[in-house]
Amino acid sequence: MPPTIETLTAERILEATEEVLRRHGPAKATVVDVARALGVSHGSVYRHFRTKAALREAVTKRWLDRATGMLAAIAEKDRDPEARLRDWLAALFEAKRRKAGDDPELFATYTVLTGENVTAVMEHLTELTDQLTRVIRDGVDAGTFTVAAPAVAARAVFQATGRFHDPGYAGEWEQPGVEEEFTALVDLLLRGLKA
Repeated sequence: MPPTIETLTAERILEATEEVLRRHGPAKATVVDVARALGVSHGSVYRHFRTKAALREAVTKRWLDRATGMLAAIAEKDRDPEARLRDWLAALFEAKRRKAGDDPELFATYTVLTGENVTAVMEHLTELTDQLTRVIRDGVDAGTFTVAAPAVAARAVFQATGRFHDPGYAGEWEQPGVEEEFTALVDLLLRGLKA
């Protein structure tokens, strides 16, 4: 039985939108396609998302937030800040690699959508650098790191590791030696935070 308006939720619409985007790509996917996939009218979709742009922004935010929550759990753990920082950076790299490698069509779609939804991307990047700031501040408080401005250091670490999480570098993430290059960079950054 098709869902009714009462059972139609924003989450179900976002799931269907992701599938429609995977199938049709961002240029051809429409709200009508999403509604058809759900067995409802396009007006039912618009009751949850007022415009196509709002729907695309919400699905982009949902995609970005998947990594943010997992990384927050690492940032907030009660353990050695150096290990947390290593784990956080490795988890970010692995999450991005998995997204790019497991479903390249959807990854390409989201690359287009993130270009359309700069506000969602900026909020995502702010959340990630806030997490890094927490870890670095904890390291300063514990005497592990010696930086004077944890937020500035966090932004620098995030920017320095961009090759391992910025989608523009996705083509390099499976190259031979990339793991060693990642580890060497993280080791260098940690030495700098301790200096």
